[in-house]
Amino acid sequence: MYEQIAANKRKTVFMIVLFLGIVGGLGWLFGEFTGRPAITPYVLIGALVYALLSYISGSSLALAVNGATEISKQDNVRLWRIIENLSITDGLPMPRVFIINDPAPNAFATGRDPNHAAVCATTGLLNIMSDQELEGVFAHELGHVKNYDIRVSMLVFGLVAAVSLLADIMLRMSWFSGGDDENNNGQLFFILGIVGAILAPIVATLIQLAISRRREYLADATGALTTRYPEGLASALEKISQTGSAMKRQSTSTAHLFFVNPLRGHSIANLFSTHPPIEERIKRLRDMGSHA
Repeated sequence: MYEQIAANKRKTVFMIVLFLGIVGGLGWLFGEFTGRPAITPYVLIGALVYALLSYISGSSLALAVNGATEISKQDNVRLWRIIENLSITDGLPMPRVFIINDPAPNAFATGRDPNHAAVCATTGLLNIMSDQELEGVFAHELGHVKNYDIRVSMLVFGLVAAVSLLADIMLRMSWFSGGDDENNNGQLFFILGIVGAILAPIVATLIQLAISRRREYLADATGALTTRYPEGLASALEKISQTGSAMKRQSTSTAHLFFVNPLRGHSIANLFSTHPPIEERIKRLRDMGSHA
């Protein structure tokens, strides 16, 4: 477990270096486009400040985008006690608790570290799960918090937002450049702006894919270890596979945070799903239970 936490911290550094390269490249293109190469460091600094603000506020944005409402213990004693008991078992601070009014059974955790964590359940999840199944789901979500998976996700969220913003600015400037100077720089940067604007969301999806699938399996294992009952989580996944998990609010930017894929089955984003197949997750959990 400690090795995975250290690995996630290394991933954080890798993501910073990767996006510094991407932002630096876009900054250079921006400087060349405006005819002011010296502007590149300022573009880089501005993008990093924007990414940092997005990283810090990413948790609040994820909750707001999905229409989550914070609750207190008296609002849902059952949910509160399950999360409270799991937090004590894992040695974690009690996270803030939210509910989304949505019939699709789903959940997610967010927050840049255990001291700033929040967990969220849909009304659909609360309605169909037994206590043991609900415990399995939130042992999984708190596993993400414990393993610092959420920090990596929030960092990606902030850095991708910065890259997308720069690409969008370049695209908009290209439209007004005229593109008729003698070196054809206008046409060149118009094309580069379009390519950047198209590639940014694709790169974001691929990065989320790269970091998400393995951490889902790890969180399943962590959750099963916490409850000592893999069947509870396997049964929860089985119920969700039978009822479907597509939510009314569709947000590709936060889909990777959820317990299971919240997007509709025909969404183009499913071609780059950030979640492993539910059937494979169930199989691994039941294999784990059979060897316990």
